[in-house]
Amino acid sequence: MKLATWNVNSLAVRLPQLLDWLAANPVDVLVLQETKLTDDKFPTLDIGAAGYQVQWFGQKTYNGVALISREPALDVVKNIPGLADEQARVIAGTVAGVRCIGAYFPNGQAPGSDKFAYKMGWLEALRVWVADELKRHEKLVLMGDFNITPDDRDVYDPVAWAGQIHCTPEERAHFQGLLDLGLVDAFRLFEQAPKSWSWWDYRNLAFRKNQGLRIDHILVSQALRSGVRSCVIDKLPRKNERPSDHAPVLVELAP
Repeated sequence: MKLATWNVNSLAVRLPQLLDWLAANPVDVLVLQETKLTDDKFPTLDIGAAGYQVQWFGQKTYNGVALISREPALDVVKNIPGLADEQARVIAGTVAGVRCIGAYFPNGQAPGSDKFAYKMGWLEALRVWVADELKRHEKLVLMGDFNITPDDRDVYDPVAWAGQIHCTPEERAHFQGLLDLGLVDAFRLFEQAPKSWSWWDYRNLAFRKNQGLRIDHILVSQALRSGVRSCVIDKLPRKNERPSDHAPVLVELAP
């Protein structure tokens, strides 16, 4: 079983790239972030023609998530239950016996800001909910744009980024809190090349200089850990004309 996550940074712009990527990478499940489409504008027919089912949760201009799958997604949940949130950030469904949670974590803007406080509250609500989900679903995958670098290996310049958004001790503590539930960072189950990033700023030739961050993650439950065969970042779409600033991340699980 192959699963992937990709922040497409506007599906209206990146739909042809998404369809080309799916044709070249026939994954079983793909979660998207920053679709930036209202529900009535979601391209269900195009994705269906590519051989996929889709669940989506949209919002005008910002945010928006989707769960694309070969088999139908069951028990679909949109956003974190019990959290009053007007932003479309989470979609979950069970596909082929695996609970798949796709999430677009808040950016947080800057430490000390109102948006940072929102991020902290959102992360705590997510942890509580995921803990409950793990009680009901032994096989679970949490994936998406986390907007958090787990540690300094995930930052091209740890000194310059120290204490900055995505790299604060508070954010990293929340990431660790998810791992403490029993989740595992699939990417770190394997020896990886240094300077492996999933996001590069559009500015300052960051991609060409490989100045990026690893903020897109796939976490798997203990029941799936032994079956993880690979986890990679696909940098090819970042080379497209008008690309997303994020690259897809893929994990392969044993049958």
